[in-house]
Amino acid sequence: MTEIKRISPGQRMSQAVVHGNLVFLAGQVAQRAAGAPVAEQTKDILARIDELLAEAGSDKTKLLSATIWLTDIATYNEMNELWDAWVAPGAAPARACVEARLAAPQFTVEIAVVAAR
Repeated sequence: MTEIKRISPGQRMSQAVVHGNLVFLAGQVAQRAAGAPVAEQTKDILARIDELLAEAGSDKTKLLSATIWLTDIATYNEMNELWDAWVAPGAAPARACVEARLAAPQFTVEIAVVAAR
């Protein structure tokens, strides 16, 4: 049986779950840049994704999929400037990006990814 590893588990959710050769990250928000502009929030989230993937034994070159939520789709290009600079060349994941209201008003971007190990 394949072991399940939970990273930063809490009562409600884990920040990441590793099963076999897959890494599932919870939706990440800008905990260190709450209330900041979209670009700063995106930068913080992408750094956190790098940290969690490393802890799980993976990295952004192994991304399989990404889901991005923006509270205002008008900030799509601003977020994408950072996303495009961050994604490893030739390793862009399947991706969806939608406008949605997030759980707390200080957050304007949320990103969840799945990666291989």
